[in-house]
This record gives sequence, C-alpha cells and structure tokens, in this order.
Amino acid sequence: MKTVINCSVLHHLDEAVSPRSQRFLVTVLAFGLLPALPAAADPPVPAPRITFGPCLSPSPAPAVPDGPDGATLECGQLDVPLDHSHPDGRTLRLAVSRVRASGSPEERRGVLLVNPGGPGGSGLDYAATKRAKMPESVRRAFDVVGFDPRGVGSSSPVSCGQMGGRFDHPGQDPVPTDDEAERSYMDNLRRTARDCATEIGDALPHIGTANTARDMDLLRAALGERRISFLGVSYGSYLGAAYATLFPHRVDRMVLDSVVGPDDWYDFDRDQAVALIRQRDTLFDWFAQHPTTFRLGSTRDEVRQHYVRTREELARRGEAFGPAEFDRLVYRALGRTERWEKLGLALRAFAETGSSEQLRTQQPAEDAATRNFEAANRTVKCADGPGPRSEREIVADLRRLRSLDPRPVLTGMEATVCHYWAYQPRKRVDLGRRPGIPPILLTQAEFDPVTPYAGAQRMRRALSGSRMVTLSGGHSHGVFASQRNTCVDETTAAYLVHGALPSVDLRCTGTGAGLPTPSA
Repeated sequence: MKTVINCSVLHHLDEAVSPRSQRFLVTVLAFGLLPALPAAADPPVPAPRITFGPCLSPSPAPAVPDGPDGATLECGQLDVPLDHSHPDGRTLRLAVSRVRASGSPEERRGVLLVNPGGPGGSGLDYAATKRAKMPESVRRAFDVVGFDPRGVGSSSPVSCGQMGGRFDHPGQDPVPTDDEAERSYMDNLRRTARDCATEIGDALPHIGTANTARDMDLLRAALGERRISFLGVSYGSYLGAAYATLFPHRVDRMVLDSVVGPDDWYDFDRDQAVALIRQRDTLFDWFAQHPTTFRLGSTRDEVRQHYVRTREELARRGEAFGPAEFDRLVYRALGRTERWEKLGLALRAFAETGSSEQLRTQQPAEDAATRNFEAANRTVKCADGPGPRSEREIVADLRRLRSLDPRPVLTGMEATVCHYWAYQPRKRVDLGRRPGIPPILLTQAEFDPVTPYAGAQRMRRALSGSRMVTLSGGHSHGVFASQRNTCVDETTAAYLVHGALPSVDLRCTGTGAGLPTPSA
C-alpha cells in the first residue's frame, strides 16, 4: 500500500518558507514523533516522512524493468499546499518514486532527485530509466528519486480541454503566411488561454516553477535529508536553478543537463525557433551527404525542395496528418540525431510512393498523458511569466522568423499564448541572483537546438562558480547518461559522488559528437 504523508521539517526552515508555512509544517508533524534536536548551525533531520511501497497499477507510476543491479522502483505520495502562502488550505497530492542506492551504507551519498524536463514531463518511471543509464558509482551512492511535478501525470494533473483545437486533426497550419492567417493564429491563442482558464480554474496561478521548487524542498524534508542533490534535464535545468536560487543552502550537488537559459520563456522559445532553423539546414545537408540512402537530392537546396513539396502536398490533401502534425514530427526529430535516419526514409517513401504512413507512424501516441503534457507546459510557462507584451510583438517575431526561412518550425513557441493568459504573474524567480548558491555543474551539447548553447552559457554566468562541460560538435538534446560519452559521464559522476568540480570549463569529444552514420 502507498501511504500519504504530509511533508514536514521542524528546525532551520528556509527563509523562503513563510512563518505561516512553518506553523503548518509543525502541525503536520503530529503524524509522528521527532527526537529533541540540539541547537546547532545545521542540526540532524527527522526520520523520513514518506512510506514507500510497491508501484501498484494504475498509479502513481507505471511498471518499469528492474535496473542493471536488480534495483526496483518503489512509490509513495505526498501532500503539499496548493498555495504555499496558505498552507492550511487546499492541498495537492504529489506522486513520488524511488530506487535505493545499490552500494553499502558507507558508500551512500544521499538522495539524487531527478526531473526529465518539459515543462510537463512525468518523472516517476524516470527515476528508474534514467538511473539505469548512470555510471555505477552514481547508482551505488544515491537513492534516485523521481516525482511528477504539480499539475503533471499523477500529481493532480491539469487539463486545458480542447486547447483552442490543439487536438483537432489536421491542425491549423502553425506558420501564418498572410494577414488572415495571422489573425487566425491569434484567435487560436485566445481560445487556448480561455480553455486553460476554464478547465484549470483557481489552480491556474499555482502551477509553476517556483511552487514546484517549493514542493521539492518539502519533499527533501519528507525524505529526511538536510540537503539534496539534483539532476535536471532541459526544463529540469531551469527548475534546478530555481531551487538553488530559493533554497541555496539545501543544495548538495546539482547537475543541469541540456540547459535552459535564465530568460523569459517567450525569449527562450524565439531563440529555440532560430536554432531549429540552423539544425534543419544541418539535417538537409546530412540527407544530401547520403543521396543513395535517402534519394532526396545531393545538395541542401534539392533536399529542401523535397521537404517543402511534402509539406505542401500534406496541406493539399486535407488528411488528418497535415502540416501541423508534420511540423511536430520534425520538431521532435531535430532534437535527437538518432531520429534523423527514420525521418529521412519516411520522406523518401512519401516522395516515391505518395504514402504518408511512415511519417504518421513516427508520431507519439496522443493520449491523456500527451494532453496533460501540453496543458502543463503552457500553464507552467505562463505562470513563470512574463509573456509577450503585445500582439504586435508576436506578429513581428513570426515575420522575422519567416524572413530567416519561409517555413520555420514554430512548434516550440508555446509561450505566445501567455499574452492572453488569465493570470499574469507579478514576478518571476530571478535565477542565480542570490548569495550562497554552491558550485553547480552544467553539461551541454554544442549544437543542441532545443536548448541553444548561448542560453546555456548565460545560465553558466548567472550561477556564479559553476562549471560547464561541453560535448563538442554534439547535436542532440540530452548529454549526461544519454550520449554514452565517457568524458562527460565520468566527469559528472566524479562531481556527484566525490564533489570533484572541474577547475575550468571542459570540452569533450568522442561518442555523441558529430553526426551519425546511416545504417542503410
């Protein structure tokens, strides 16, 4: 059975927790007795407040295979305040998972909390699947703990209903090319914002990064840890930076992988769209370098012509798989080079047979989890704020992107909707702008288009004393325990386990660098 325990900590509460929150935490300690703690700068912590058990279907986590060392995933639950400034009010239930450290008690370092990104990504099974790829020294040293952030997966999931027709197929062409299409684009954003406000209701202002970071600190206390280590990938890097900013003295070791810059989400989305144009040109060049495999031409321009004809033909047919669906598929492929060959072969099949089947079969399943991801993604981005200042700014940026390429991939421009959002946040977490943040390790692929390198460098500068390990020539999103690069993995493991932060920024080569070789 999975036990629900309210999180608590009695001594040395972070100043980011209000006095009222402190009273709430003291109250919930009635569920268990704590030993008297001596006065000290950093006193012992109470026993863990979460009881873990089997991950029983259907929640809070799906079954996952045992790890390479036979470790199994266990699950628990935790109640946290919906509004951290009103801790005695409504609560949300978080789903939590854990794989215990496989080493001896003497080897155990503590807890490594993990987040896979998004915003909107579920972290429950990620505790097991990501851990399985980690170096053995990390698996032996850490209990790896995953969780679904508030509003996500099994943690009080949010829904935006129809999201302005987001799940109608074929979807509206995401690239407006004239005044009428621009007006339709804006109307779609308005309807999406309206649908989210209607479906989510009064929880809307509370599903955001700052509150998730506060949940993480309550989770840390509930696990009985004075300090916690963290691995955040993609959006998880932004979440980690927020936690380090709000609770700097609660951080033990922190790794931010494939790093989001410390920017407003709308600025990030716009920078990403530019990086995707560059990455798609690299993809076209790669197809052209292997003309016998893909038969799309031997130059970038020839490949581009095939690409544009495919998109235009999909629009002409009016089938369920249209330009919007095609662009989402391309967006997903651009971030991971291991998906390039399959995309190229599907484009070849369409050119030769007119069949879109190979394209359609590459789409992820559109289920409740997908709908929740899309809703949580926009809800978090708009809660973090601020959004674009005006419709004029949005239109000007769309036109600027089209001036770079007539058919940009705009799938990642989720924060455009924030201009119409029902809740406008007063402020955002000023990432890194607080004394006492310990040194943090950042890992980044040089040409990652999903989290562009320039933004990662800005985050590196914002986090004083941090270091960056760059996978030179890397084009894929996700580096540590992802690309199997020995230099990256060993450097990161040495930091996590032994605290060996590099004295200078490093550049790694080898596996994961450069572009793949087609198997066909």
